[in-house]
Amino acid sequence: MTISGAAMVGGVCGAPVKHSMSPLIHNAWIAAAGIDAVYAPFAPTLESFEAFVNGLRGGAIKGLNVTIPFKERALACADTASDLARMAGAANLLVFKEDGSIHGDNTDGPGLLGAITAQAPGFDVTAAPVVILGAGGAARGAVAALLLAGAPKVAIVNRTLARAQELVDAFGDKVVAADEGALPELLAEAGLIINATSLGLGGGEGPAADFALTPENAVVMDMVYKPLRTEFLQRAQAAGRRTVDGLEMLLRQAIPSFEAIYGAAPSPEVDVRGMALKLLGEPC
Repeated sequence: MTISGAAMVGGVCGAPVKHSMSPLIHNAWIAAAGIDAVYAPFAPTLESFEAFVNGLRGGAIKGLNVTIPFKERALACADTASDLARMAGAANLLVFKEDGSIHGDNTDGPGLLGAITAQAPGFDVTAAPVVILGAGGAARGAVAALLLAGAPKVAIVNRTLARAQELVDAFGDKVVAADEGALPELLAEAGLIINATSLGLGGGEGPAADFALTPENAVVMDMVYKPLRTEFLQRAQAAGRRTVDGLEMLLRQAIPSFEAIYGAAPSPEVDVRGMALKLLGEPC
């Protein structure tokens, strides 16, 4: 891959960002397309995020994916935003225009739904309530997409109840806030359970949840993808529940991000999942 002075530049920012698979994925697609471009990781400090983003105005960088913990702050930096980003209250994609403006979008929701379709075929999101563990920017994107897809109810379970209540206030009466004490009752009727926290990243324990309480046809998803089979998913699998991994969501949300940044569709011939699994040390 040759990079010239006229290369299109995209990237991902987060804190931390060193674990991100996005550079591997996007640079593989760039190489396959023969585009004069590069995709790089950026790690602004928690205090400097807004200054970092505003310093990119003008289009020197074409676009930026945004991950934990900056998604809500990213939307606030945008001058315009997609309906999904506004509904979610968070942006995981910022596109920098030549006129100096920034457009915010959210591809997390479509990525989540695409991952479920791929790894839990036949699952009907309209058939039963959803339980989401966590109330940050990732949860917001999930709620927006799930409601648009027809989920009858979404319960947000968070240690800080006030944080979960913010999502109720944002999305309306189909969303309920609950603390961890209400989790067993919620799990008993849940069709889909999602870990939208960073718990389990790097191999630690995921959020507490007794999957034996869930219906036998429930699906369990973890947005964490390093390791691929998180402790959260291992427990779900041990209980006989179908699982969806965070890597598939990452790959699915990356497709519209790549298109928005580089103006081209990624080649389906590139086995980015296989590449990612190899980097994770997982069997393909």
